[in-house]
Amino acid sequence: MTDVTDPETGPAPESGRTAPTARALRALELLQARPGTTAAQLAKRLGVTERAARRYVAILREAGVPVTSVRGPYGGYRLGRGTRLPPVSFTQAEALVLVMAVLEGDPAGTGSDGPVGAALGKVVRALPEGVRERAASLHAHVAATPDRTRPRTDPHLASRLVAAAAAAERVRLGRRDPATGGLRESVVDPWAVVVRYGRWYLLGHSHHADAVRTWRIDRLVSVDTTGETFVPPADLDPVAALAEHLASGWELPTRVLIDAPLDEVRPWVSSHLGRLEEHGTGTLLVGTTRNPQAYAAEGLARVPFPFRVVEGPRLREAVAEVADRLAAAVREEA
Repeated sequence: MTDVTDPETGPAPESGRTAPTARALRALELLQARPGTTAAQLAKRLGVTERAARRYVAILREAGVPVTSVRGPYGGYRLGRGTRLPPVSFTQAEALVLVMAVLEGDPAGTGSDGPVGAALGKVVRALPEGVRERAASLHAHVAATPDRTRPRTDPHLASRLVAAAAAAERVRLGRRDPATGGLRESVVDPWAVVVRYGRWYLLGHSHHADAVRTWRIDRLVSVDTTGETFVPPADLDPVAALAEHLASGWELPTRVLIDAPLDEVRPWVSSHLGRLEEHGTGTLLVGTTRNPQAYAAEGLARVPFPFRVVEGPRLREAVAEVADRLAAAVREEA
């Protein structure tokens, strides 16, 4: 028999040395990877005759695998719904990176009692022996300190919002009022879910405010669809829109003149602080804030260029407080 080599699957084994069951399983893999494969194509990739290929399909059907056939130029064999896919395989590097990502992202939830730890344990146990030992050792013996400030987002609420955004379905959000503790509801067109610096946000249109709004998903307590649909904005860039929204709309306007060219300033100024504009030989940062202390200490203090607050008296006071505190830290005692 002529040796037939598939460029993706490699050379086919000799049919005389392969049991029919093994051939049938190989046929199943090919049909899973390429729905619509014809008998001729299946025979070529298995290195057998078309008659033999049809026999392997018959073996699959006898075993209860729902293989359907469609006639015509766009026909071929397809697997019906409910067909169990083969297990996912990982290389050692992929498995270790996966474990490290989970440990880094949610170290507090990787215990055996939590859903994250249970899921990770299943993945580790399903790995080949050599890979499993390394991944299990990494999981068991690495100590990770949880970030107590990192918000915990309910995966069920997040998945509902993602599904609603994908289907353009209007939702009703429930959240606790931080002042009274009471439940507040908002009817929202969910445009997109965006993960930004470890926080999950919903970007959308609030019908109560009749304006674009963002919501921290970890602060929501309920998400319910209303049965209504909406038309999302055309050409929406969720990441850019979220960054622009977080930088505007707060009660305290700010304008900071930075003594450096725009291209040099841009890497040091997060987009949530505001927008950057060329201003002569320097750069003007225009934004808004509701927390001038954080704006000064966490935003402006990391900029390695001289700057001056030209608008925002409360921000000017906050910058002065940060400067005095840092100066006191290095001031020699009399």
